Amino acid sequence: MIRVLVVDDEALVRGGFTHILNAADDIEVVAAVPGGQAVRTVREAHPDVVLLDIRMPDVDGLTVLAALRRMPEPPVVAMLTTFDADEYVTTALRSGAAGFLLKDTDPEQLPHLVRALAKGGTVLSSKVTRTVVDGYLDKDTREPAVHLTARLTERERAVLVLMADGLANTDIGERLHLSTGTVKGHVSAVLNKLNVSSRVQAALIAERAGLLTPQQDEDTP
Repeated sequence: MIRVLVVDDEALVRGGFTHILNAADDIEVVAAVPGGQAVRTVREAHPDVVLLDIRMPDVDGLTVLAALRRMPEPPVVAMLTTFDADEYVTTALRSGAAGFLLKDTDPEQLPHLVRALAKGGTVLSSKVTRTVVDGYLDKDTREPAVHLTARLTERERAVLVLMADGLANTDIGERLHLSTGTVKGHVSAVLNKLNVSSRVQAALIAERAGLLTPQQDEDTP
């Protein structure tokens, strides 16, 4: 079972996410709490995935994210937001969030996104705006994304696209008929050649370089 914690200041949102996720056979919402209870609940419930509201009145999501990332074995955290251009998203991604999704995500997609997060994938809504992407990648210190991705081999580019789709190494291996160890090597090469330290950064470069097709379903993992 994938253990999930939902953190949001609105009881309606907590209840809705809980109802949707608990309907999946392989997902259990172990708790749904407001921001002030998040850190304590993570220590007590040990969730695999935390869906964390980025804006809350009692304690903001960035503060909670920072506290969770300091834990010895932090859970995977994806930020929840109402607006695709939320200015906090950039900071959250820089701080170690595995991605973000909008609160109006299609209910049928939500369990798939949680599974992707639990397996080490990333979740980036297809509504990520150019402002978010440009804000995340410092234009003054980063080469243009197209030039960066030109360094990749054809196989590495294929791996990058699947990483940007949110797939974990095992799923990428199945898709490309490669061993997990080989995929790990390709992922490391992609991160090195793109001069980034995380899969989220690589995914945003792929988006900026135009490698992600516009036909992708919204929030597809």
